[in-house]
Amino acid sequence: MTETQPPPGVVRRLYEWVLHWADTPYGVPALFVLALAESSFFPIPPDPLLIALCLGAATRSLRFAAIATAGSVMGGIIGYGIGAGAWHLAEPWFFDYVPGVSQAAFDRVQALYERWDFWAIFFGGLTPIPYKVFTLSAGVFAINLPIFLVASVFSRGLRFFVLAALIFKFGKPIESFIDRYFNLLATIFAILIVAGFLVLEFVL
Repeated sequence: MTETQPPPGVVRRLYEWVLHWADTPYGVPALFVLALAESSFFPIPPDPLLIALCLGAATRSLRFAAIATAGSVMGGIIGYGIGAGAWHLAEPWFFDYVPGVSQAAFDRVQALYERWDFWAIFFGGLTPIPYKVFTLSAGVFAINLPIFLVASVFSRGLRFFVLAALIFKFGKPIESFIDRYFNLLATIFAILIVAGFLVLEFVL
């Protein structure tokens, strides 16, 4: 499974596109929709927008984290539903057009489910491995829905609440750090994504 990473300029433009919602009246709804979409089919994570919203209103950081968590879990339910009820129709589109979603990834995640179920979903929600692989495949392989929901709430909540808490505590220094070292952070982010795909391909 080989994924082509976009050049830094494209990453920067995608980053700025996500961030621009923070300067509009639709920042909070956009956060919810982005988190929902990213858990089922969309490739851009909600983290940059969550950071921007927390920086703009630090006292509301935990509220923003809760919104991102709710959107992500609802998106996971949508992904689960697609996998459970419409995968025979959706499979070609996902395998052809959604980064990180492939038959090889599904086979490896199925092996994880057979051994770990809850922990596979939990760590899938924290790692750079595309979470949609876990949500879609959970439906395809008929993973117990309550286990899926509990693992999703805990993993996505931990991810977003820790990020929001860091912004709440450190505030502007974090923003300055991101602006100053964006290219380095973008490179690290790309490496983490590739690492996630490699884990699916060679380790799991």
